[in-house]
Amino acid sequence: MLQRLHERGFDDVDAAYLTIFRYPGPQGARPTDLARRLGLSKQALNYLLRELERLGYLEREPHPDDLRSKRIVLTKRGVAAGGVIREAVAEVEVAWEEQLGPERFAELRDLLLELNRIV
Repeated sequence: MLQRLHERGFDDVDAAYLTIFRYPGPQGARPTDLARRLGLSKQALNYLLRELERLGYLEREPHPDDLRSKRIVLTKRGVAAGGVIREAVAEVEVAWEEQLGPERFAELRDLLLELNRIV
């Protein structure tokens, strides 16, 4: 993913920032909820968010349902970077499906999605 991002002109993305873009992504999330979901401290998450905001990938704006809190909104650049990440993941999935076969890959994918929900 990181290599693909760099190839596509997102050469300011560091490996640590990929955590923020982890499925299902940060769009619309409150920072505290995102920190909990990713297993990060609020301080660590806020550092990453500040950096991504400085680089133009996201913004934090007032949450429409609770003006005391913020929500994360991806910019056009952030959405584009997410698209590149999804493309890279799709290519890996195709390769794994070719290696494992459709049935075993479907089982692997289901198990990984289940683990993601549990964690």
